[in-house]
Amino acid sequence: MSADTSPLETITPSAPVLHAPALPVPGPLGPTGRPVPEFPLPTAVRQHGPASVLAICNQKGGVGKTTTTINLGAALAETGRRVLLVDVDPQGALSVGLGINANILEATLHDLLLGTGGVGAPVAADVVVTTRVPGLDLLPSNIDLSAAEVLLVGEVGREHALARALRPLIPEYDVVLIDCQPSLGLLTVNALSAADGVLIPLECEYFALRGVALLLQTIERVTDRLNPRLELVGILATMHDGRTLHGREVLDRVLEAFPDKLFHTVISRTIRFPETTAAGEPITSYASSSAGAGAYRAVARELLARWPATSDADSGTGAASGAAQPHDTGGR
Repeated sequence: MSADTSPLETITPSAPVLHAPALPVPGPLGPTGRPVPEFPLPTAVRQHGPASVLAICNQKGGVGKTTTTINLGAALAETGRRVLLVDVDPQGALSVGLGINANILEATLHDLLLGTGGVGAPVAADVVVTTRVPGLDLLPSNIDLSAAEVLLVGEVGREHALARALRPLIPEYDVVLIDCQPSLGLLTVNALSAADGVLIPLECEYFALRGVALLLQTIERVTDRLNPRLELVGILATMHDGRTLHGREVLDRVLEAFPDKLFHTVISRTIRFPETTAAGEPITSYASSSAGAGAYRAVARELLARWPATSDADSGTGAASGAAQPHDTGGR
């Protein structure tokens, strides 16, 4: 790519296409410069499960993946949905952000991925940890997971190890959110292979744009070769500072490249997010009336409106009523 070429100009429009229902009637202009639809309030879930699985993915670190996983999960739990968060990052930030010390746990995701199912091997339900947020559970990880990528290389069907580990839990939840590590290695491929959709948190900085094309190519390859049901649900602008020209320009470029994929809701920078990490709880409970909490509640409403997989849960059928079969395929 030449010095005069924008990183967004290298992005091809061949990313997975979401066939979403028509959005509600537009309202006033929002932070992205578009009219913001009035997204309906989520209705109650009459029957839990099977779950829709959403991978929150970006190979660049520090773009808000873990923050989004925790707070989006908590906001969805407030709507009455049963939500499972899956920590697929050996750094274990998701566990820390929920006030859980994964280093003292007897079993973590590492044990599920490498378990043989024999006597003494942990089962998925035994590894799940209940958080302080009602309706929000966690499948934790710690530094042991860093060895899994090496140990899985020689396994048959190594790209589907996570899907196999999650299979017993899918009927128990309405939404599963997977916090991916900041790379496009085997663990991230496992997350994409297990997911129904992908949400890309994108920091409103120039360098954050550079890896989007590579990430979309990876999603396309996984869709073509491993998981045909995978679709790009959307791109969520994070760490936005509307006071700076740079932040506004980056948001404009993302909107130009992905007019139908960029969420209307934008997550702005705030000191509240680092505070919630130290407190070990979501912003929806730590600072319930803050702008950050309101933003993630809006993201949850928009997700339910724009992704049919999660909105189907309102009728008790769950997204996986039509997509659960790949989870149960013998090849996995």
